[in-house]
Amino acid sequence: MIHLARKKIFKTEMISDKDGIRFATPEPVAEYRAKRLQCKVIADISCGIGGQAIYFAKWCEFVYAIEIDPKKIAYAKKNAKIMGVSNIEFITGDALSSDVIAKLPELNVVFSDPARPPAEKERTINNLSPSIPEVMKAYADKTLNFAFEAPPQISPEKIPFDCEKEYMSLEGKLNRLNLYFGDLKKADVSAIALPGSNIIRKNHRNRNVHRSRKPDVYAYEPEECVTKAGLLEQLTSSFKEHDVSIFEIDEKRVLVTSNHLLECKLFKNSYKVVQVMNFDIIKINSYLKQNSFGNVIIRASIEPEKYWEARNTLEKELNGERKAHLFLKENDAIVCEVLDQ
Repeated sequence: MIHLARKKIFKTEMISDKDGIRFATPEPVAEYRAKRLQCKVIADISCGIGGQAIYFAKWCEFVYAIEIDPKKIAYAKKNAKIMGVSNIEFITGDALSSDVIAKLPELNVVFSDPARPPAEKERTINNLSPSIPEVMKAYADKTLNFAFEAPPQISPEKIPFDCEKEYMSLEGKLNRLNLYFGDLKKADVSAIALPGSNIIRKNHRNRNVHRSRKPDVYAYEPEECVTKAGLLEQLTSSFKEHDVSIFEIDEKRVLVTSNHLLECKLFKNSYKVVQVMNFDIIKINSYLKQNSFGNVIIRASIEPEKYWEARNTLEKELNGERKAHLFLKENDAIVCEVLDQ
């Protein structure tokens, strides 16, 4: 069955089967990578339904798109026509086979989005297919510049290659991990938040960053790509003119906090801390009622059934217009309100 690609993936509807849509590259990601890898001739290994290859064609002079599945190649060709690009040669076959590689000229860049198991207890770099070493060995005579997509759940220290590890967030959620080799490498580790081009690259000039036990007047939620890349301390230390600290809430949540208003495009949410109190649902509900709140978003690790039970109790008889974001740290409830942007 043919499906139209979801709007959140492509602005222009593309065609595919359900599996192709599931693994398709979102348009903002495809555009960013195409701009970063802009060159004369690029090869896209495992091109799928062609979303990334089509964007390469918009920014590169010529693209070789290779895919072992003939159904996906058929969709990719139709999608290229829909998108109005013609500077792509589609090749059906095993990207590691000598027959396929012999069809290619010298390349500026090889990009590979390898297959990975649909479910793993822990994502690792070793289960990519074709593997990174296999691709680099097979194409060594074509180029020394490689870019790979890898599971973003893998921490930088678990990637045993001399490459740039670029963690990417899309609309506030961790989305991709790009690995850049050769002349494409710009740093050891970097993080970028899309849409836009809000990027931080690792340096070795960090100041010591204070970790606070309580939040200050303002609290800021960093993009997930920054925390996953291990660059939160560097980002925090960049605010030299203000006292800024890290406030760790739990294993999944961390805030940057300060008594000053901060501006940074790598913060996905900015809050004013309006109250810190003991976690007592009845007392919190009373406070919210007295201060014209109407809704509560609980920001904590909590089971879905208990979440709605707690939220319904917290929102009981609330009829105000303010919205509270409630962070929980041990026995403390931190009541925050989103700052007007």
